Amino acid sequence: MRLGVLDVGSNTVHLLVVDAHPGASPVPTASHKRVLRLAERLDAEGAVRAEGVDDLLDAVGSARQVATSEGVEELTGFATSALREAPNGPEALERVRRETGVALQVLSGGAEARLTFFAVRRWFGWSAGRMLVLDIGGGSLELAVGRDEDADVALSVPLGAGRTTRSHLAEGVTRPRDVAGLREHARDVLAASTGRLRGDDPPDLAVGSSKTFRTLGRLTGAAPAREGAHVPRELRRDALQELVPRLASLGPGGRRRLEGVSQARAGQVVAGAVVALEAMRALDLERLALSPWALREGVILRRLDALAPLVGR
Repeated sequence: MRLGVLDVGSNTVHLLVVDAHPGASPVPTASHKRVLRLAERLDAEGAVRAEGVDDLLDAVGSARQVATSEGVEELTGFATSALREAPNGPEALERVRRETGVALQVLSGGAEARLTFFAVRRWFGWSAGRMLVLDIGGGSLELAVGRDEDADVALSVPLGAGRTTRSHLAEGVTRPRDVAGLREHARDVLAASTGRLRGDDPPDLAVGSSKTFRTLGRLTGAAPAREGAHVPRELRRDALQELVPRLASLGPGGRRRLEGVSQARAGQVVAGAVVALEAMRALDLERLALSPWALREGVILRRLDALAPLVGR
């Protein structure tokens, strides 16, 4: 079965097409991405401006055309923090449904964390034991912990790389005092939420998922994407500690020239690195394994489970 999942996030509209059937690993066949930066196109009340809604319609319509051309049999779409928090989010989503035929489901922060945890569990398996998962998006940081496929605790906090760039490092300015201010802010937010994740025992495996963590891993020595998804990769806290001031000192132009940093994320990589470092500190983590699967794969895997027969042939 060919499935498509359309992820409307704070930064991008991303269509992932996979060939899959219940019980098998989904095989990606196509990927279509457009940088939209919805979270930067808000008015003073936090509503998405008219031109942002128009561009959203265009991006979703284009993704639907790609899905049709790729032979997608079922297209599932979801939206995360930018539209979840916008006062005119429901109206924008209704217009998307009416004009493109794509019904986007708004995921809560907790649902994002749980679906990401589920995907990461499937990637690493039961042998990973009690697992702690961190995922940095554009608008929020998701955290989840548990021993099973469903997390025992799942949280979402407003520490996305795009959000914290806008609030503390606007226009790429990364003076030491601004970076220090972001660190203090991240510590305050995390102090109020991470206690629920600790439990009585440390996790057997701590994992970072999402493009931000994979980018930071690459910048600190992890294997490049061209070596394949199954190469073990990790992000070490000591290496990240050294990376943050180096990234901040480069300036926007220098960061864009780094191998492994996409043009779309160069402006947010400093904030992402600071949030990642402070989250690892708050949770007393020295290293994170890096997962190639995250939210989109979680959505696909949940759908495949719903299609699976009770007893196989």
